[in-house]
Amino acid sequence: MDLSTPTHQYRIAVIAFDGMSPFHLSIPSLVFGSRYAAGPVFDVRVCACGDAPLGTSAGFDLVVKHDLSAADEADLVIVPTWHDDCREAPAAVIGVLQRAHARGARVMGLCLGAFPLAQAGLLDGRSATTHWGYADILARRHPRVNVDRDVLYVDDGEVLTSAGVAAGLDCCLHLLRRLCGAEAANQVARQLIVAPQRQGGQAQFIERPVPLSAADSRLSAVLEWATSRLEQTLTIDELAERAAMSRRSFTRRFRQATGTSFKQWLLSQRLAHAQHMLEAGDATAEVVAQRAGFGSALSLRQHFRAAFKTSPMAYRRAFRLGRDLAQDSCQFRQRSPGTRANSRVLRVTSSA
Repeated sequence: MDLSTPTHQYRIAVIAFDGMSPFHLSIPSLVFGSRYAAGPVFDVRVCACGDAPLGTSAGFDLVVKHDLSAADEADLVIVPTWHDDCREAPAAVIGVLQRAHARGARVMGLCLGAFPLAQAGLLDGRSATTHWGYADILARRHPRVNVDRDVLYVDDGEVLTSAGVAAGLDCCLHLLRRLCGAEAANQVARQLIVAPQRQGGQAQFIERPVPLSAADSRLSAVLEWATSRLEQTLTIDELAERAAMSRRSFTRRFRQATGTSFKQWLLSQRLAHAQHMLEAGDATAEVVAQRAGFGSALSLRQHFRAAFKTSPMAYRRAFRLGRDLAQDSCQFRQRSPGTRANSRVLRVTSSA
């Protein structure tokens, strides 16, 4: 697609409100408005009730060009956060969310943005997340929502929710990956200087962070070394030796830094590499398995199906079909393969 002459656009409406954090508001534009987001062209519009300037928590005002009617034509409606007191959303916002969902558009609630989605009834019977500090409030107010307190985000097909602040970036990058592929998401992540796919969940951020040390720098270098050699047999003892740590110290540092075990981290890295190879080329399952470190096509298929509920080749076909449809016509509002009854809920934890 020639990005300079867009013909098919994926329309995104971001709902703003008075007193909001400008950082939260900027997240969707940083990801979907980036010129590095290769593939479909995104039309990101910030909208709000009324036409008066909106105050922000940063001490300056915002002038929003679009009212909420912009959301009625969007393929994705995002509530990037909500008021810290978790107050009820106005009827106009609830109506926008309900109409979007009814017509098959995606709806995303970042951080406290999960509260308006829950108020609209869009999270009933679903798994969802929000900032860990507000998870109990969400669960108490909306008992029909399965609140997952430990994950960075939850993709339930046409409804997505994320944990606090930076996890909104994770969720948006995840959706960008679904829409445009791994390379586009990686390019945007590099531009923003964030990880394309973080490991672990909210639990690693609840306790006091571990101070940075020389050991952290060594660990970072070793993980970079390992990700460039996924086709090789990698052991925790080998990595601990390269980091000049004992196995016990390395294991403790590793879990503190990544929020997961070495085994699960390595599997996640190999699955991500396999996804990229399946999206970007025509290598056989056997070749993908060898280069991603699974050893055999059978092992790749077993791990791939356990993680993504599909086979590697079916994943390739589905990704390319979705990409071709996006280029031929604006088909992004279609849901994940299958109906709501058999759609896969993606909860991003250490094994995602």
